[in-house]
This record gives sequence, C-alpha cells and structure tokens, in this order.
Amino acid sequence: MKRMIWVALAAVLLAAPVAQAQKVNKSAIVAKLEKSDADVADAKKSAKAATWLNRGKAYYEAATAPTKDVFVGMEGMMLKLTAGEPKTVEAATLVGREYEAWAYPYFTAYLQGGKVVTWSQKKSIVANAIPTAIEAYNKAYELDAKQAEKVKEGLQQISDFCSQAGNTGIDAGRYTDAADAYMLAYKAQESPAYGNADPQLVYYAGYLYTMDGPQNPASFVKGAEYLNQALALGYADEEGSIYYYLFHCYYGQKETDKAFVMKAKDALLAGIEKFPKNERILEGLMQLYTAEEGVGDPADLVAMIDKSLAENPENAELWFGRGRVFYALKNYDESISSFKKVVELQPEVFEGNYYLGVFYTLKGDALNKEVNERPYSSQAAYDADLKAVNEVYMAAVPCFEKANEIKPNDPDTLEFLKSLCFRLRDEAGMMDKYNTYNTLYKKAKGIE
Repeated sequence: MKRMIWVALAAVLLAAPVAQAQKVNKSAIVAKLEKSDADVADAKKSAKAATWLNRGKAYYEAATAPTKDVFVGMEGMMLKLTAGEPKTVEAATLVGREYEAWAYPYFTAYLQGGKVVTWSQKKSIVANAIPTAIEAYNKAYELDAKQAEKVKEGLQQISDFCSQAGNTGIDAGRYTDAADAYMLAYKAQESPAYGNADPQLVYYAGYLYTMDGPQNPASFVKGAEYLNQALALGYADEEGSIYYYLFHCYYGQKETDKAFVMKAKDALLAGIEKFPKNERILEGLMQLYTAEEGVGDPADLVAMIDKSLAENPENAELWFGRGRVFYALKNYDESISSFKKVVELQPEVFEGNYYLGVFYTLKGDALNKEVNERPYSSQAAYDADLKAVNEVYMAAVPCFEKANEIKPNDPDTLEFLKSLCFRLRDEAGMMDKYNTYNTLYKKAKGIE
C-alpha cells in the first residue's frame, strides 16, 4: 500500500505543473508598478533613494518575468514543469536550422534534441520596462551616492539580462532585436554608478544592424551610427573588421546619396592604415576602386602602403597588405617580392611562407597558360619556355615545405605540395616527394 501511495504522489507531482499555463503573475507585477508610479508622484517619497531603488527592482521584475524560468540547455521536461504545456508545438526554421517551436503566452522556445537552444519573447507586461528601470536606478544614485553598491548591483542584473537577450536574439535570427538588447546592456553600464561601460556592446549592435542591412536598408543607417559610436569610444576589434562593416553601412546607402561611396572609401582607408593585414578591408578597397567611377586608381593603394613602408620598412603587416593588393591587380612578381619581405621579417610565421608559395604557383599557372596558347615553330623553343615555367613552380616548393614545417598536416599546404611535386615529377627527387606529400595529404583529409 505504501508503495502505491508514493507512485500515485509522484504521478501527481509530475502531472500537475504540466496542466498549468505559464506562470506569470501579471496582476501582482502591475500592482507593484502602479504603487511605484504613485510613490514617485508623491513629493516626499520621491525625494528618497529607496523609492527609486524599489522602482528599479519592480520594473526589472516586469521586464524579466516572462522569460525568467527558461535558459539555454534546459530539458524539455523541465520547461513543461516550470512553464506548463505549450499551446502548440510546430516545426520551425531559424537561420537555416530546424527546431521544434514550443509556443507559450509570452514566448516561443526553440528546441533541438529535446533541449532549449533559444527563444523569442512575444509580448511584455509593460512597455519600456528596462529603460524605466535604468532611469530609476540612476535617480537613486543621484539622490544618495551611498547607494552606489545597490544601484550597481541592479544595473548589473539589467546588463546581464539584456546581454542574454542579445545572445538569444542572434540565435533566433532577430538581429535588430539583439542589437537593441546589446545597446540597453550598454546603457545600463553607462550609468554613473556602474563604472566603465564596455564599448564592445555598441560594436555588437552596429555589426548586427550591418547584418540586417541587405534585407532592410534602413538598418545600414543605424549600423553606421553605432559603429562610429564604438570607434569614438576607442573600440576596435582585434582584426579591425569594424572598418569593414562601417564600409558596408556607408556603401549600402549609396543609392540615397552618392557621397556615401566616398565615406565608404574613407572608412576602408582608415581601417587599412591601422590594420594593413585585414584581407576583407583590402578586398573592399579593390571592389570600390574597380567598380566605382571617381574613387581612384587601384595603384593609389600601393602608393599609400609604400608611403607607410618608407616610414616603417620593418612592418611585416604592411608588406603583407602590399602583396595582397598586387595579387588583386594580378601582378604576381610584385606580390612575390612583397611576400619575400614578409618571410624575411617573419621567417617562422605560417601565412608568409604559405602565401609566398601560393603566389609563385599563381605566376607559374599564368606563364603555363601563355605557353599553351602560344604557337611554336620548334620543340626547342617550347622546351625552353616550359623549363622557365617549371622553375617558377620549383620556387614554390620550398615555401610550402617551410609552411608545412611550421604548421604540419595543413591540408591546403599538402595539396599544393603533392600537386606541384607531381607536375615536377621528372625533376630529381620530386617523385619521392610526391609520394610523401600525397600520403600525408590523404591522412590529413581522412582518405583511405
């Protein structure tokens, strides 16, 4: 009998929450907000920091209540226990990924493999709850600086909640919602009691509006605003891609005003001066210089880099950028010359050796094409030209071998090596090298 009672009780405990709807006590939360509104309207109470601290807490609770019980990695059964049975369960596709969409009154959770991956909030208890909470905490600090610790604690909660909303927004493909959430997180940190705000949050917002721009051109305007704000705050990501995204924001507005083409150019030039190795910035510049009239001669890019090199000839990144520009111009001799300098300055860096090998190979391919298209009246002339081509290919081999020494088993490096050695198989020792590198390539690619 005792065992049957426990089994029955367990069944009740599991079944009861599932039968309930999502637990959001809206009436109690609204009552708190109404009380707070009345308190701040009272001259005596509104002069106390405690009134504003309570208001900050109340509005924070109103903002977080709809989704406070859901988290990434949450088991579906646990979600049912805390939020009840979903109204509907349907298949959904977000950012090219398939999910089960569990719909609740305030949010929709997206599950894969029985676990929550992300969610989207559908409605709020009250509009502008987070901005109101931030405003309340700032007022509390203004009235009594001694409350700084409590104020900062509340602001930190807001910032963490908004950052989480930004993360889930990205996963759900709601880029502008995510961007706005990151900006609210920054707004909380920007408060006097908080201390140092993280400008990376502003950068994230600008980047996400840039991502949304192709579908909604108005987002390019917002993206440029936030990216410029991040730069003004002294922020630049490690690779300098902020300038590349700013370029896209300006270039995306060229139909409204052609002046944005030059703004796009200026953004890239500012970026390449600080980050000469950034390939996307270089590619953006080449796109502008070759696709837009009046922007300038692509050779201007070389002049700009050469001017910087005159002042700093030991800057390997500048030589790297120079080589990439000449590659875009299909001037392989200058690309090779530039990357020889990169390797001279940084002999143990993979990229320099690898790309020097690539440019020798590209030069060999171009010469080989010319040989195959040229009419010959004698075998001797053909053999002489073919020998010259193979000499260029031969020069690429030690570059890739050094790259492979630095970064063993890189499939791309090994593919170049096996292909080059097979082409040069009639040269002394090259067939043995082909066999070695072909075996290593297959192993690196998992080919039996």
